[in-house]
Amino acid sequence: MNPGMLMIKFDRLWETMKQKNISQYALLKKYGVSSGQLDRLRKNSNVSTYTLNELCRILDCRLEDIAEYCEDE
Repeated sequence: MNPGMLMIKFDRLWETMKQKNISQYALLKKYGVSSGQLDRLRKNSNVSTYTLNELCRILDCRLEDIAEYCEDE
């Protein structure tokens, strides 16, 4: 990535999942989130608004509880 590039980071997702006691395994098996989507989230890569909506529904949280817009260092 280019220095100074703005990006969405999903670090808050993992914190929110821990607080809600929902594991990555549960997202895969119980809620049907694909392993590809989880991989993209781990890599702060592109995910669809559908996926973000589903995560907010599953975790009963707001978008800012799972994603953060910030400047890449």
